[in-house]
Amino acid sequence: MDTNLIREELVSALAWRYATKRFDSERKISEPDWNVLENALRMSPSSFGLQPWRFIVVKNAAVRNSLREHAWNQPQLVEASHLVVLAARTSVDTTYVDHYLQLVATERAIPVETLAPYRGMIVQFVENLTNVGQIEAWTTRQTYIALGSLLTAAALLRIDTCPLEGIDPKQFDAILDLPRQGYSTKVACALGYRSADDAAAGNKKVRYQRDAVFSVVE
Repeated sequence: MDTNLIREELVSALAWRYATKRFDSERKISEPDWNVLENALRMSPSSFGLQPWRFIVVKNAAVRNSLREHAWNQPQLVEASHLVVLAARTSVDTTYVDHYLQLVATERAIPVETLAPYRGMIVQFVENLTNVGQIEAWTTRQTYIALGSLLTAAALLRIDTCPLEGIDPKQFDAILDLPRQGYSTKVACALGYRSADDAAAGNKKVRYQRDAVFSVVE
């Protein structure tokens, strides 16, 4: 494995990507590439590994048009090959924790009882956040980690993206029936290929220099 090549490719991909404003509606993400992007979301890190999120891939054109009405009429929602709504759990209870730990035990072929100390730590953590009304703020932060994974993976595949926060989450929730499922919309992401008419594609990427954003404690 040529790590120098990997480094160069990663930096190049991140420099290449931008928040795409107009997508080519005729170009679609291939199934193999989409499978990679789904795995990038599924493999995203989360605190304790709890994965307190759900990713809704909206294929239905009528639903996408309805969502667009509650997203400042942004064309990306309907022009992009794929649209993903990233939602976070609105609560985390012991039932959810136990379900996850049973999965851990099954996947690692260990007795679930051996995870009792870990369970106690997780339960205490989520109960403390719940008691101070911060559990959804925490699940929201976890969901944004997954968004970062998706954007980076797409850039490496030279697939364009546009994360969308200019949306009405409550309307998205209603259209997608998320409250009944225990989730709430946090952000959306359009994915596909930039249109030749997207003027934003030619804009120079603007980032602060290293010294403006990094501090080193030695």
